[in-house]
Amino acid sequence: MAQLIEFASNHLALVAAFTAVLAALVALAPVAARAETSKARAAGSDFGIGVVTVLANLGYMPVKIVYGVLGGVTGGFAYVLTGANRHVADEIWVPALGGDYVLTTEMMKGRQK
Repeated sequence: MAQLIEFASNHLALVAAFTAVLAALVALAPVAARAETSKARAAGSDFGIGVVTVLANLGYMPVKIVYGVLGGVTGGFAYVLTGANRHVADEIWVPALGGDYVLTTEMMKGRQK
C-alpha cells in the first residue's frame, strides 16, 4: 500500500507540473499572437509609407529641381543687377538651392523635417 501511495504522489507531482506548464503556455499564446500581428501590421504600415514616399517623390523632386534652377538663375540676376551684392543673392539662393531634394519615409512619418 505504501508503494501505491508513493507511486500516486510521484505521478501527482508530474501531472501538476505538466498542468502548470500547459497553463503557462495557454496564457502566453495570446501575447505571442498579438506580437506577430503587431509585426505584420508594422510591416504593412512600413510598406504603405514606402509606397506613399515614392509616389510623393515623383511630384516633389521635379518641382524642387525646377525651383532650385529658377532660384539659382534669379539669384544670379539679383547678384548682377545689385552691383555684386552677395547678401541679396544669398537671400534667394539659400532657400531655393537648400533643403531636401528627396522625401524620406522619416519625413512622411513626421519624425524628420
